[in-house]
Amino acid sequence: MKDNKDVWCIETILNWTKQYFAEKGVETPRLDAEVLLSHVLKTDRLYLYVHFDQPLEGKELATFREAVKKRVTRLPVAYIVGSKEFMGLDFQVTPAVLIPRPDTEILVETALKRLTAVEHPRILDIGTGSGAICISMLVNLPSAQAVTVDISPDALDVAKSNAEKHHVMERLSFCQGDLFAPVKGQTFTAILSNPPYIPEADIAGLTPEVRKEPNVALVGGKDGLDFYRRIINEAINYLDKDGFLAMEVGIDQARIVAAMAEKTGWFTVSDIVKDYGGIERVVVLTATESR
Repeated sequence: MKDNKDVWCIETILNWTKQYFAEKGVETPRLDAEVLLSHVLKTDRLYLYVHFDQPLEGKELATFREAVKKRVTRLPVAYIVGSKEFMGLDFQVTPAVLIPRPDTEILVETALKRLTAVEHPRILDIGTGSGAICISMLVNLPSAQAVTVDISPDALDVAKSNAEKHHVMERLSFCQGDLFAPVKGQTFTAILSNPPYIPEADIAGLTPEVRKEPNVALVGGKDGLDFYRRIINEAINYLDKDGFLAMEVGIDQARIVAAMAEKTGWFTVSDIVKDYGGIERVVVLTATESR
């Protein structure tokens, strides 16, 4: 974006940015330009279309330039604007946490269906990140209590900010640690997790944007299944008698994770839920009667 004496109006700057992003390999150049400009102008995208001729002030233009510079380094838009929508709620995100994705809404929706009729459910969210899963659960289940666990203190700080924003702090506890270590002796109605599930060898082939997200939230070991093994082997000790364990899985992992759980003899696979693209995305496990 060259400095000149021309007036940059909304239409002009969007067209220029779209072309620039496309040249730099950004996958959704027009959308990203609109989201960033909406953020700078503190408005929504519809506003841009009905105010095409509005000129940008110098400060707005300078702020937008900085955002554009960050985006061409392939920093995700969500990190630049500092937020991402999930389950109809706005969540703060930073490079310390995985960006919430629509696929994970399937996990939340699945758990909500099972807990809606339960009085005072207790939920454990393993690897909470931004807190999107557990906070969405609490917003939709006013009688629920939840505990979140994450190994990253920076991630927990983000989750705490989101809990305050959505007014669920009094029903949510935060624990730093590795999987179940911080909650020994406790049991829960539901254990939910979107663990790291990308095989180590696949990381290099991910988009530059995804590689900007925290590696600890992406890599699931050599075959992507390390965390499922650990969760399945330990979760049985933390489930109430009628409780369930629900986990998001990657492409082609659902049946493998289900078989892994059944092999223990502790779990029954009660459901495998597909996402909107038809991919088996969530595995739901309940304890066998003989546990």
